[in-house]
Amino acid sequence: MRAVIQRVTEASVVVSATIKGAIQRGLLVLVAVEASDTPEDVEWLGGKIARLRIFDDENGVMNRSVQETAGGVLLVSQFTLLASTKKGNRPSYSRSARPEIAIPLYERLVAKLAEDLGRPIQTGEFGADMKVALINDGPVTIIIDSKNRE
Repeated sequence: MRAVIQRVTEASVVVSATIKGAIQRGLLVLVAVEASDTPEDVEWLGGKIARLRIFDDENGVMNRSVQETAGGVLLVSQFTLLASTKKGNRPSYSRSARPEIAIPLYERLVAKLAEDLGRPIQTGEFGADMKVALINDGPVTIIIDSKNRE
């Protein structure tokens, strides 16, 4: 799984002219499921997202997690994060999981984050055409890949 995590002061996702999910201060997480991903990838990534220390403490140092700050999380599926641009100018998405694999893992990630944070997670709609709006705070943007655990 690959995730782009953005610390935001607000974020929302609209599907068919209706707000599907919205948060104030917290994390907007764009996530892609790779064909080779497993439930272990979900557990690892979910834990990383919940405990990632990118919010300021009382000294202005990024030392607090979304878990500690009671911030919101908006999780949006985005298969294009796995695009390969190695050959030509048209990206290949062949590493992206088919919906029958991706949807259960995405839903498991939503459940994992809700469990870790003790509150509901806002989401987009898997496979839908979505309009995402955000105000990136910092800006702080982190990329995490469960296949490259550096």
